[in-house]
Amino acid sequence: MSKTEIFYNPIGVIHSEHIAAEKTPIQPAYAKDCKGQAEIFPEFAAGLQDLDGFSHLYLIYHFDRAGSAKLMVMPFMENIERGVFATRSPRRPNAVGLSIVELVRREGNVLHLERVDILDGTPLIDIKPYTVKFDCIEKTRNGWQDNIDEQTAQRRGRRGYDG
Repeated sequence: MSKTEIFYNPIGVIHSEHIAAEKTPIQPAYAKDCKGQAEIFPEFAAGLQDLDGFSHLYLIYHFDRAGSAKLMVMPFMENIERGVFATRSPRRPNAVGLSIVELVRREGNVLHLERVDILDGTPLIDIKPYTVKFDCIEKTRNGWQDNIDEQTAQRRGRRGYDG
């Protein structure tokens, strides 16, 4: 199989209160009080039609400040190196991020969001609605993460964010 180059153009930019990666909550589950906006570029604004009826969205974005890729990384919840594909680390071979955020409201080409765990100014690649009909999986295995107690996950996941 030959390698193919893939190019994406941003559809917008994510605005948030997070300006330092080391103080940004890791995952929306730890970003309860974190608000933000997704500003969609005017040429893509028509694609926002009918999005208002959804409570949650997948934001797909580019980790533009992640640094070089690493195949072995230290996940935030423990001090053991893991394979990057078994983590949510931003230092991936393809610097693509994914977050499920809450849609509060839409004002024209701006989506007002909660539970934003994304750095201010991050390029937005795509938006998809979260829907229980397709996305809710009731019984899962969570690999090494099942061994992490919730108190530790909450403390490390907030990473110094104090609201």
